[in-house]
Amino acid sequence: MDQHSAPVGTDDVYAALPRALELATEYLQGLPHRPVDAKTSYDQVVDALSGPLPDQGTNAVAVVERLAATLGPATIACAGPRYFGLVVGGTLPAALAADWLVSTWDQTAYSRMSSPAGAAIDAVTEQWVLDALGLPPRAAVGFVTGATAGNVVGLLSARHVLLARQGWDVEADGLAQAPRVRVLVGDEVHPSVLQALQMIGLGSRRVERVAVDAQGAMRADALADALAADSDPAIVCAQVGNVNSGACDPMSEIVAATHEHGGWIHVDGAFGLWASASPRLSAHVRGVELADSWSTDAHKWLNVPYDCGLAIVADPQAARSALGANTSYLPTSAEREPGVLVPEMSRRARAVPVYAAFASLGRQGLRQLIERCCEHARRLAETMQASDGFSVCNDVVLNQVLIRADDSDERTWHVAEHVRRSGEAWVAGTEWHGRAAIRVSFSNWATADDDVDRLAEALRQSLAAARKAQQE
Repeated sequence: MDQHSAPVGTDDVYAALPRALELATEYLQGLPHRPVDAKTSYDQVVDALSGPLPDQGTNAVAVVERLAATLGPATIACAGPRYFGLVVGGTLPAALAADWLVSTWDQTAYSRMSSPAGAAIDAVTEQWVLDALGLPPRAAVGFVTGATAGNVVGLLSARHVLLARQGWDVEADGLAQAPRVRVLVGDEVHPSVLQALQMIGLGSRRVERVAVDAQGAMRADALADALAADSDPAIVCAQVGNVNSGACDPMSEIVAATHEHGGWIHVDGAFGLWASASPRLSAHVRGVELADSWSTDAHKWLNVPYDCGLAIVADPQAARSALGANTSYLPTSAEREPGVLVPEMSRRARAVPVYAAFASLGRQGLRQLIERCCEHARRLAETMQASDGFSVCNDVVLNQVLIRADDSDERTWHVAEHVRRSGEAWVAGTEWHGRAAIRVSFSNWATADDDVDRLAEALRQSLAAARKAQQE
């Protein structure tokens, strides 16, 4: 090969992309029918792909075909209609196609200078996000990897504001001798919030835990007492959408108590914040729009491809002050710039599939998507509550259902594993108030009533198999 020639030919692009489309189409068409669990294991994939780095490259089509043949069977069908684990969500067709364009354009969506397209779609989609969620129209939205990064952005903004009020420039001087900032969380806080606190130097061990009710929602009276006990400035981390029960903290009371104390209220709303988009469900999150920052996932209930989270801050200047960085080679304007609202300078144009999802759904389609998932949750809960040996552990207010089998931890874990291995559906096990439960999450646009009924039957058959095995 001539030392000045390109390492690959442009013909590879035009051959590989159509082949990738064929393989992707085959995969998507098979999702409703294939076993939901992976067919091949981690070790099998490692064995198939391992080996020394080749000295000479391989044709792009051959590379794509090998990846599809090896990795495809090892995927879990989480994009399909019978995956009910981890609140993952599916992928809307328009969002998937738009995400292909994002990779094709390969933009560095940091600023107007680095990508006019990336900066513009960020700005336009920001307004749609705020409108759909009923949040302040002047708030800033950063498109990040997920709700964990969204929590980081919200908490960095909170840290900046509370310390600046005390005359401390934390971005310049760090935390070593900074004034104290309290952090209060509900007793069933999601681990991603604690991880974010670790990352920004506020620590997970120093949090003050506030009592919750039977469904895992923070008690407003307990928060008020905790705030009154100490006059130091406080960040309160509220939650809408408990990862197990779906319960939402009483936001109006929590916001009022926090602001009366001079604190900052950050909302972890990885999936529950989307209840704001439904007039039927928005009462569960009433008052959430009065908070100071919010974090949610677009790759959950909005059904865009992984990865995309939304970091939202009511005061854009707080986010810019906490995150902004100027360089001589990447000048930014005084106007809105995507890169100063997120932790990364190098970032893909994540707003593109979000825009596509909103455009394809419209306001009514988004409402229907959210409400349909919640209707599926209620359908399953009613079916299982009426089924021999099963009980529902939580109040089903959103899209989460907790199920217990024969009031036995061992039997419950066995049923969850049996369902996964059967390939009929994929459900997760969890622990709820010290007892095992099967956690079922509905967040996929493609799930239909028949899929819910298939899951119910798979649960019943798995329990019957467990009982039979014990008798033998």
